[in-house]
Amino acid sequence: MDEDDVAPEAILSLSKAEIEDLSVGELEARIGALEAEIERVRAVIAQKQDSKSAAEAVFGKG
Repeated sequence: MDEDDVAPEAILSLSKAEIEDLSVGELEARIGALEAEIERVRAVIAQKQDSKSAAEAVFGKG
């Protein structure tokens, strides 16, 4: 597993984390980190879709 990979349990824990006591700055930093992670995931999805499309072009849908 890559050091940047996050276990599904860690993702689920994000929604259960106590955030009420965080400052506005900490909350904004958290949003920034989450948005960066969303973009990283979207990039991987796009890469996988491109690979699948390329394979289908070569081998046909099957």
